[in-house]
Amino acid sequence: MMDRVKIERFPEIPYAMEEAINRLRINISFLGSNIRKIMIVSSMPNEGKSFVTMQLWHQMAQAECPVVLLDADLRKSVLADQYGLVLESGKKMKGTSHFLAGDRPIEEAILHTDLEQGDILPNTDNVVSPSMLLDNGRLQELLDYMKKNYRYVFIDAPPLNLVSDGERIGSLCDGAILVVRGGSTSVRMIKNSIRQLERAGCPLLGIVLNRVEGKKGGYYYKKYGGKYYYGSKYYRGAE
Repeated sequence: MMDRVKIERFPEIPYAMEEAINRLRINISFLGSNIRKIMIVSSMPNEGKSFVTMQLWHQMAQAECPVVLLDADLRKSVLADQYGLVLESGKKMKGTSHFLAGDRPIEEAILHTDLEQGDILPNTDNVVSPSMLLDNGRLQELLDYMKKNYRYVFIDAPPLNLVSDGERIGSLCDGAILVVRGGSTSVRMIKNSIRQLERAGCPLLGIVLNRVEGKKGGYYYKKYGGKYYYGSKYYRGAE
């Protein structure tokens, strides 16, 4: 039986950013039934990938769409601490790295939340070198289970340009969303990330431009390398 987790700190966001995330949610729904396992990744740390993942998961669950968030940033996860995830039972919470190490079955690893359609598997203990955990077959087993039991699986993955973990995870996904920090991430770095996704056989579904300023409100669209990206001009989002 799944345990239940409380999310004690879920930030309110500006209307413009909420609308941008909502547009992202809607666009994902147009991708077709074969797109279920979606990796959300960045080129470097502090570009906002975990924030985008959490907000997208939250909106999808609120829309009554069965969705699960998998925290696969095994080296430096921030979700559990940043959002104040605690078990209602008061027990010590075990997460992704524990499951991959064979410490618990899938049914006990995934946690219910207050959102009826939203489940989550956070990473609660970071690992210095998770390569063996990612290659032992249990990640594939986990993703297959999630694909069968949820409409969408959102995977928060480590930055592509730091370690090879993202490529390995991407090879098991149906596509990726690349989060880019406005005014910070170079075009060269973005192109390198796209090449890494191509090498992993993970299609780039789109690019989210985060932490952007502008003179006019609302969300907007531009084009980069044939892919549309968008963001809120007013929002200077969390990391």
